[in-house]
Amino acid sequence: MRTFEARNAHFDALVNTPGLKWLGQNTNHIPAHPSVIEAIVRCAQDEEWHAYAPPAGLEALRAGIVADLGLPSQAALVSDGAVASLYHVCHTLLGPGDELLTTDPTWNWPMVFARAVGATVRQIPIYGADHGYRLDPSRLGAAIGPQTKIVYLVDPNNPLGTACTAEEIAAIVDIVREAGAWLVHDCTYRDFAYDHHLAAAIEPARTITIYSFSKWLGLAGLRAGAMVVDPDLAERLAAAPPNILGASILAQRAALAGLAIKRKWFPQVLAMQRDNQALIKEAVDRIPGLSMPVYPSHGNFVIIECDRLGVRPEALVAAFAEQGIMIRQGAYHTPTFGDRFVKVSVSVPREWVVSFVEHLPAALERARGQNVIAASF
Repeated sequence: MRTFEARNAHFDALVNTPGLKWLGQNTNHIPAHPSVIEAIVRCAQDEEWHAYAPPAGLEALRAGIVADLGLPSQAALVSDGAVASLYHVCHTLLGPGDELLTTDPTWNWPMVFARAVGATVRQIPIYGADHGYRLDPSRLGAAIGPQTKIVYLVDPNNPLGTACTAEEIAAIVDIVREAGAWLVHDCTYRDFAYDHHLAAAIEPARTITIYSFSKWLGLAGLRAGAMVVDPDLAERLAAAPPNILGASILAQRAALAGLAIKRKWFPQVLAMQRDNQALIKEAVDRIPGLSMPVYPSHGNFVIIECDRLGVRPEALVAAFAEQGIMIRQGAYHTPTFGDRFVKVSVSVPREWVVSFVEHLPAALERARGQNVIAASF
């Protein structure tokens, strides 16, 4: 079977598995606020979906995104999820001979998009205690070069859960500005961070802020995101976006409703996912050889290192799949370091995490020493 067919069949099986516990995609499975459901139902009942949405997004939603970030001088361009914004940025600002510079690990798809237009990709390793699981700006300064057109920074980092300090962001901005490159600041997980600093607040002209509704609001299947940029750059990017006829009106209505209740609803989600992190940390600490190197995580996920137990991450993923629990192998994010860890998402009902914790010792035993593992994505 061709790779794309196998990958699609894999995810088709997941979405058609009744009762699956989704602890592998960083999606938010906490029950939605009633007003978000009402907005979706009202949009469907009014059959708004017969008409195209505005090409850059509903004006109220664009204003709401900018207000949520606190970047009043910037312009928001709504897209079919944050990944569509990343696709558009790479296809518009990169070409043959250009370079995208990012970390290892990072989120993979922008690297795929960059290579698709003939650009090269370089990664700065940040995994492990030697690097503190984070990007030292001095290492970025040493790596950036004349071909670097985009620096792609996922902050908080997916999958590691580390977040840049204010000093680090300021240093990164200076380095990117001096190089004449664009900084793509992917802030998908910023709402889960204990502290977060927007590069665009320092350097609005050359920063592209990526915004998502999939994680904090849980609209992953509806597809709603945005990029927030300088108005001059927005004019260029708005000329030929992949969704020129507008993002899903259903998703945009849900996103608007979510912004309206964010301040009173999201703190509960934040507290639940942090409690879930603590539950997993307690379980991991009880098993010698297992470790959670980044705790607390600034994302809605944690990584668990299992290599010292002789456990392949893919084998552990397969063992949990037998129990109806989906987690993610490290190789999804990094071929270099992926044999060391699994990633577990925690913005989920507590009972899902309790089930994960209860199955953890037995799953490790089933996975220990297994080498022949079916393909996972």
